Amino acid sequence: MLRELLDLICKEYTMWARILSGGRGFGFGFRDPRECIRGVGLGIARRQKRHASSSEACMRKTALFDFHRDQGGKMVEFAGWSMPVQYRDSHIHSHMHTRQHCSIFDVSHMLQSKVHGRDRVKFIESMIVGDIAELKDNQGTLTLFTNDKGGINDDLIVTKTDQGYLYVVSNAGCADKDSANMKARLAKFKAEGHDVELEFLEECLIAVQGPSMAKVLQPGLTDDLSKLTFMTSTLATVFGIQGCRVTRCGYTGEDGVEISVPKSGVVALTERLLANSEVKLAGLGARDSLRLEAGLCLYGNDIDEATTPVEATLVWTIGKRRRQAKDFPGAEIIVPQIKAKTTRKRVGLVSTGPPVRQHTPILSPEGKVIGEVTSGCPSPCLKQNIAMGYVDVAYAKNGTPIQVEVRKKAVKAVVTKMPFVPTNYYSGH
Repeated sequence: MLRELLDLICKEYTMWARILSGGRGFGFGFRDPRECIRGVGLGIARRQKRHASSSEACMRKTALFDFHRDQGGKMVEFAGWSMPVQYRDSHIHSHMHTRQHCSIFDVSHMLQSKVHGRDRVKFIESMIVGDIAELKDNQGTLTLFTNDKGGINDDLIVTKTDQGYLYVVSNAGCADKDSANMKARLAKFKAEGHDVELEFLEECLIAVQGPSMAKVLQPGLTDDLSKLTFMTSTLATVFGIQGCRVTRCGYTGEDGVEISVPKSGVVALTERLLANSEVKLAGLGARDSLRLEAGLCLYGNDIDEATTPVEATLVWTIGKRRRQAKDFPGAEIIVPQIKAKTTRKRVGLVSTGPPVRQHTPILSPEGKVIGEVTSGCPSPCLKQNIAMGYVDVAYAKNGTPIQVEVRKKAVKAVVTKMPFVPTNYYSGH
C-alpha cells in the first residue's frame, strides 16, 4: 500500500512539475520527484510506515468511507482513521481547484463535543487560553488546550451557541488525550458542585472550502450566508437535511464552512453539493499544502506539548482578561514570556533548490544550526518551496537570510512572513 501510494504521488508531482516548468525538468528545484514527497508536511509516508502492521479492518471509518472508495479515493491511515489522501485528480489539481473554485473535505475524524450547563464557560476556560465569556452568541474562536508546563496539548475551536451549550471541535490525533482531559476535569468540577455536562457527538463533519462556496451553498440554505461571517455559526437545514450546524471557518485560508451533519444525511448532502460543477472532492494531501500556504499549524508538527503559545506566535489566542487573571494551565510560564520574549520563534521560510521537509536543520549564514523545519512543501500557488519552523529569535525577523540543510548541503533560504498566500476569510464586506 505504501509503495503504491508513493509511486502514485511521484507520478503526479512529476507530471505537474514538468507542466509548471514548461517541460524543462521537475521544477520546484528538485531533481527527483521523490524529494517532493519528503517535503509534504503531512508526513503521510512516515505515518504509513509507523502503522504498516495495522490492517485496514482496525482503522476507524467515517460514514463517507464507501463513498470515498466509489469516487476513486486513495485511502491511507491517519490518526487511526482510514481517510482519502486524494481522488482521481492529482493532489496539485485538487489544491488549485480549492483556491479557484470549491472543494469538499471529509473531516469527520475530528472530535466534536458539546458542553452543557450553567458553568460551561468556566469549565472550558479552566483548560484553554481563550476568553469564551466575551464571545457573542454563535461566535467562535481558535484557542489552545495548555498544560502546566506551558506547552500546547491541542488546538481547537470553541463556539458559544445561543442554544445553551458550547460547541467544541478538536483534532483527531489528540481525540483520546482531549476526551480524557475533559472527562477528568468534568469529574473534578462536578465534585465541586458545578453545573456542567459533557456530550461527545457522533455527527459527521465536512468542510466546504473555496471562493465559490457561498454560491454553491446558498441555494440549499434558508439562512442568509452574507450574514454569517468568519468564525460565526448557525443551526440550519441544508439542502433539506435538518439539524446541521454550519460554521464559517476552515483550514485552507479560503472562504468556507464546516458543516456538522447527522450521519444519516452526510452522503446525500455530499452528493447534492457535488452536483454543482464548481465542486470537487479533495483529500488530506491538498488539505495539508493548503494549510501550509495559509501559514496554519498542524498539531504534532508545528505545535506540541513542549511548545508554548508565545514560541508558536499564537499569543493572539490568549484573551486579555485571561492574561491578567493568569487562570489557565501554564499561565505562570506563558504570560511572562509575552513581555520577556523567548529564545526561539516559529517563522516562515522560502528556500531555493530541493524542497525541505520536517526535521530539516535550519542554519545561520555561517552554517551554525539555529533551528529546525516543522512543515514544508513546494507551494502549488507560488511555485517555490515554502516551510515553517523554529529558529533562534536573533534570526526571526522577516527578510533575514539563512540556510537550510538538504541532503547534507547548505541551501539558501530567507525568513518570510506568513501566510505565504493571502487568506480570503469572509468578514461581511
